[in-house]
Amino acid sequence: MSSTKTVEEKKFLNKSKSDWQELLTNNAIYIVIFAIIVFIIISEPAFLSIPVFKNILTQSAVRLILAFGVGGIIILQGTDLSLGRMVGFAAVVAGSLLQRPDYANRFYPDMATLPLFIPLLVVILINAFFSGINGWVVAKFKIHPFLATMGMMITLYGILSIYFASGAPGPQPIGGFDDRYTELVIGSTLGVPNLVLFAVVTAILVWVLWNKTTFGKNMYAVGGNPEAAKVSGVNVMGTTILVFILAGVLYGLGGFLEAARIGSANNGTGFGYELDAIAACVVGGISFSGGIGTVSGAIVGVLMFTIISYGMTFMGLDMYYQYIIKGIIIVAAVALDTKKYLKKS
Repeated sequence: MSSTKTVEEKKFLNKSKSDWQELLTNNAIYIVIFAIIVFIIISEPAFLSIPVFKNILTQSAVRLILAFGVGGIIILQGTDLSLGRMVGFAAVVAGSLLQRPDYANRFYPDMATLPLFIPLLVVILINAFFSGINGWVVAKFKIHPFLATMGMMITLYGILSIYFASGAPGPQPIGGFDDRYTELVIGSTLGVPNLVLFAVVTAILVWVLWNKTTFGKNMYAVGGNPEAAKVSGVNVMGTTILVFILAGVLYGLGGFLEAARIGSANNGTGFGYELDAIAACVVGGISFSGGIGTVSGAIVGVLMFTIISYGMTFMGLDMYYQYIIKGIIIVAAVALDTKKYLKKS
């Protein structure tokens, strides 16, 4: 009797130990990030303040919109290296169409003042077109998204640079934005930054698309198992293209907001943004194994990365060390995601 009880107790203890190990493994990246945040707060108590909190939310807004775009592609077991260049394209085009009439170095000196929605619509359509091409190439020719979007990234940079140099003042940063444009983006409504409102509305719309529509169900099905989805009657090619088009729409919106947020745009705007967005998605649990990811996960990932970036800058940590820390977090997040996927398999 005593021997049996001892065996059962050992089994229970081993199971409990295994459960704790699995829990720690699955949440290791969050534990590390949380520890970094605690360290920042202890080192700089002023970090815990309303102005800092507002700045973090404002800086997270555009990143979150971009993360939603590439997040859908990651759910399809893909990625998008052209994200940053699309953001830059949208920023330059929107900026060139929304300069003050009295600005000396206008891109289009004789152009009439445009309603704000026209440049926004233009950049959304441009990016949706280019991103749709990405989706078509991936779905039609079975080219890995890494290669397809890398080709688009290079092509877009060339097109963007030609456009950037074609303005009346020549290749120089585009500034002097219309006050309506600047106020729309960096202004506030009832004390809440407009950028945050843009991000909240976008999050709600994306949540509905991912969770309450046939499109969203098909996206997860294709990401989880393309062959099974095809057998079930899902239009794999159509779904893939639509996911990429949605990403392009979000990149267009993000670029439109980003130009006004930073106050200028050039052909280097958006460089490296794809890495931050992809990293935030992976940290937030959107898996490269496909078919796994949530809107809330993307939000958590973006906020964590922004808090760490802002916190390290707040502490005065050299940018080179920031890159090292970010890189380690990204590699760790991908490694843990891969480990969980292999364990399930």
